[in-house]
Amino acid sequence: MTSKIKASGLGACIALALGFAPMAMADQAATSWSGKTPPLATPWTAEVSPTNALPEYPRPQLARPSLESPRWMSLNGLWEFAATTGATKPAFGQTLKDKVLVPYPIESVLSGVQKHSDDMVYRRLVDVPADFTAKGQHVRLNFGAVAQDATVYVNGKEVARHTGGYTSFGADITSALRPGGQQEIVVAVNAPVDGADVMVGKQRLKPEGIFYTAASGIWQSVWIEPVPAVSLAKLRFTPAKTLDAFTVDATVQGAGKDAPLHVTAYADGKAVGEATGPAGKPLRIAIANPRTWSPDDPFLYTFKATLGQGEQRDEVTSYAGLRTIAIEKVDGRNRIVLNGKPTFLLATLDQGYWPDGLHTAPTDAALKFDVQKTKDFGFNTIRKHIKVEPARWYYWTDRIGLMVWQDMPSLPNGHNEKLSEAAKAGFRKDVTSIVEQLKGETSIIGWIPFNEGWGQWSIGAAGELAAQIKKLDPTRIVNARSGYNCCDTKGDVHAGDIIDVHDYQGPGLPEPDATRASMDGEHGGLTLNVDGHLWPNTAINPYGAVKDVAALNDGYVANTAVLRDKGPGVGMSGSVYTQITDVEGEHNGLYTYDRKVEKVDEKRVKAINEATIKAFAR
Repeated sequence: MTSKIKASGLGACIALALGFAPMAMADQAATSWSGKTPPLATPWTAEVSPTNALPEYPRPQLARPSLESPRWMSLNGLWEFAATTGATKPAFGQTLKDKVLVPYPIESVLSGVQKHSDDMVYRRLVDVPADFTAKGQHVRLNFGAVAQDATVYVNGKEVARHTGGYTSFGADITSALRPGGQQEIVVAVNAPVDGADVMVGKQRLKPEGIFYTAASGIWQSVWIEPVPAVSLAKLRFTPAKTLDAFTVDATVQGAGKDAPLHVTAYADGKAVGEATGPAGKPLRIAIANPRTWSPDDPFLYTFKATLGQGEQRDEVTSYAGLRTIAIEKVDGRNRIVLNGKPTFLLATLDQGYWPDGLHTAPTDAALKFDVQKTKDFGFNTIRKHIKVEPARWYYWTDRIGLMVWQDMPSLPNGHNEKLSEAAKAGFRKDVTSIVEQLKGETSIIGWIPFNEGWGQWSIGAAGELAAQIKKLDPTRIVNARSGYNCCDTKGDVHAGDIIDVHDYQGPGLPEPDATRASMDGEHGGLTLNVDGHLWPNTAINPYGAVKDVAALNDGYVANTAVLRDKGPGVGMSGSVYTQITDVEGEHNGLYTYDRKVEKVDEKRVKAINEATIKAFAR
């Protein structure tokens, strides 16, 4: 097999000798920006420095950047930092002893800290540009995500308190700003991982097997931007069932729900629809010559929205695709239909972990890499497993064209019956926040509240959360529980839109029932170790081990061929292969954890994947 990127040196020779297709390989012993040696470096590790930490605008669906007059300022970079004992109110006006590179989790090598703490304080002095407050403008401070509980102060005044490690938040900090000079921003964080009944996903303080290193503190981008006194906080574009229009819903900051909102839709730079009305009411934009979004043609409309009139106008850009997803009867069986067409959702499991940044990809190019490789392998779907990604990850799935099953990050598993009512209420609240944050993303076609019963406090909880999500978002599919046949709290609650089994190596072949379509939510998991590309000091999970690269390739093709040959006969609608990359002690990826070695023959994988999708289309 051949590599698309030329590699050199001993690492490339070893990879070729093993039959792997290598990527360009950085020196594994290279240090990070802080001088610390990464446990395992990626091709992007050495690109990260305090001057270029994720510089891209973080929120593509509500963007205020302008090439002529930048309207935002990234606060990614070096912050002062101190691990603390206990959640005490921080001191102000005092330099903290350590440094941390935001927005990388403190346990990661890219943060420069590389150590967990349940409690911590961040501090940064910021010069706010004078034009940010000119003509009555307000200044907003935005956080992509902070795990888990964050209290934000500006010049000693509390401006925000947010609980939930996977959702964004912000604050109007105008009233806390000094008339001139530097502004002090302090963020106090409580980040429990073990022993706390909060959404933790796969994080553990003592990772092993299928559980991984914790990722605490600020782990997504931080930025400030000027906005009018009345501004847009959110725009959501919902495709009409007729696929010829969008409904536009706006959320406004400030006392301006009746302010005029004008939205124009563009296709390839040409206006194709517009609507005007009060911001507090939905608008309908009819689209001339509509073009739908799908993995085969991931076409996105762009939008320009203007709120208000005169000098006090807020202008933002956004995007969305025209697509519908539903369960319909096809030849007497319930099937998933995309834009009214039966479609098999052939997915990989994607954990979203990085050896240098843990929950945070080192660069935007790295974030895009996993998505693009999934598409290159011939998959049309990703199951985002027990994690929520930054907004730019969904931008790439929207743009590259991959459907997404969005898991909810789980509560700790193994002691579900002991969950308190407060923990249950917290989980319900976090689920609502995640759905509200992400339901404008075109690529997300379905929600999964529980995986194998992890954190599921009763059989009925799956049905309860499925109903909660369906009420919040009736336009998408809800898979009440992925892997009802496995692990904690076994049992089918007969809720939601999907019957989902896990079958290793499988695949499982579940049939639809009278109300639900069916899929195998996890299968495969063929394990192959690649020396020199392993996470250190971690026991290897040997499950599904194969002896060499030939066996891995043959095993993948044989596994997927079962879906191709038998799946259409039982009327399945999807499958999820485990997984796109290795992660710490799991070595069942199509790529190594460092993204340097492609362990399978891309042409063979793509061929069987495309044949499988085609077989179900017939």
